Amino acid sequence: MKAPARHLKIRELLDTQEFVDLETLCRELDASESSVRRDLVQLEGDGVLRRVYGGALTAAVREPVREVNGRDSREQGHAEEKRRIAAKTAELIEDRQTVILDGGSTVAAVAHALRNRSLHVITNSLAIALALDDERQIEVTLTGGYLYPRLRVTLGPLCEQMLDGVAADVLIMGTGGVTADGFSNGNSLVVGSERKMIEVARKVIIVADHTKFGRNAMIHVAPLEAADYVISDSGLAEEYQELLRQQGVEVLLA
Repeated sequence: MKAPARHLKIRELLDTQEFVDLETLCRELDASESSVRRDLVQLEGDGVLRRVYGGALTAAVREPVREVNGRDSREQGHAEEKRRIAAKTAELIEDRQTVILDGGSTVAAVAHALRNRSLHVITNSLAIALALDDERQIEVTLTGGYLYPRLRVTLGPLCEQMLDGVAADVLIMGTGGVTADGFSNGNSLVVGSERKMIEVARKVIIVADHTKFGRNAMIHVAPLEAADYVISDSGLAEEYQELLRQQGVEVLLA
């Protein structure tokens, strides 16, 4: 696989998760560690990602993806929509609030949009904690629990026990799918911690681009009325906007 194709594949991986480890990149790209490291250096210079120990973090703002062999990377995996959603979400957050940030690439974009703010962030995402580690005005509390290697999030009984002892002003959470039945997630392991986050937050903000609507992921997380806000992009169909409003959810489009 030549360098342009490797760069495209790295972008695609970071569109679906906010952290990718070096071992996974070498395996997915069928490339040597030295080649992958050179790719990461170049992509970091382009603003696509941030290199951290053991791999790479997604960046909130990405450059347009160039075509490789006539193929465009699904409009960079809706990265521009995620950036706009993140900026709109940040407008709802007040200084000195306690904010829970769940894992996921859209929430990672929100974390970047909240930089230079005075906040207390609670997160189960190692990638988000690392993204905010040099922010002097943001205090970061990382939940305990089992560190799930593939997603780099903590979960399990210890994570839920820690969350049970906090109170947050706002939760910002992504979702695997949105239907009339509610919000859902394709990973059964993280559902327990997500439900606990919803329980301890006074305001719940769900961030999701329009492709998540009409999709019912494997595990039900919460009904639609559990959210106070849903923030999506302008591609969201009117039928889903109306469905949310009927459940008392405020819909904002970025």
